[in-house]
Amino acid sequence: MIRLGAGRPERIVAVGAHCDDIAIGAGGTLLTMCLAQPGVRVDALVLSGGGGEREQEERAALAAFCPGAELRLTVLKSPDGHLPAHWEEAKAAVEELRARTEPDLVLAPRTEDAHQDHRGLAKLVTTAFRDHLVLGYEIVKWDGDLGRPVAYQPLPPEVAEQKVRLLQEHYPSQRHRPWYDREAFLGLARIRGIECHARYAEAFAVTKLVLNLGG
Repeated sequence: MIRLGAGRPERIVAVGAHCDDIAIGAGGTLLTMCLAQPGVRVDALVLSGGGGEREQEERAALAAFCPGAELRLTVLKSPDGHLPAHWEEAKAAVEELRARTEPDLVLAPRTEDAHQDHRGLAKLVTTAFRDHLVLGYEIVKWDGDLGRPVAYQPLPPEVAEQKVRLLQEHYPSQRHRPWYDREAFLGLARIRGIECHARYAEAFAVTKLVLNLGG
């Protein structure tokens, strides 16, 4: 297992197609970074769910997942499942986000995600944030699209448990979904932990990574 340290990011961008995407895919990683470095800036963008119950859930959830952070969250009103029809709006939102921040790390969906909204947003992110470390998070779902990740963030058991607790606490609108439960979230985290010699972990895809091994 090769460990490459990227230091402690001071500016983070997190994007999701839907409210709860960021928390499901990278909630443990956000908790880890924000607890380690109070005052870190987190610019978050969610494309759908604005103006209603889902936005309220997202604001409360990300505040809990980013303790002590300077959180700036934008939630748009694009309809769920229709990103291709609202491509220009999504593109403009991602480009506006890029214009106002210079992040050390970007958390986004994977470009191989089977959900068209996730996949579309991932492609927009890689065109807007060309010179940044972009980690593509995974979301367990019916499609069965989980692949073979290449980057891992180990999670202490208490952080993994806190992630699951916050997901259940802050997204009551999602509890009816058959996959939205403790076993699914902790089960995937346990598998990813096995793959990186940890108890639990979150795993990510990396589209491109430039090394600086000489300096």
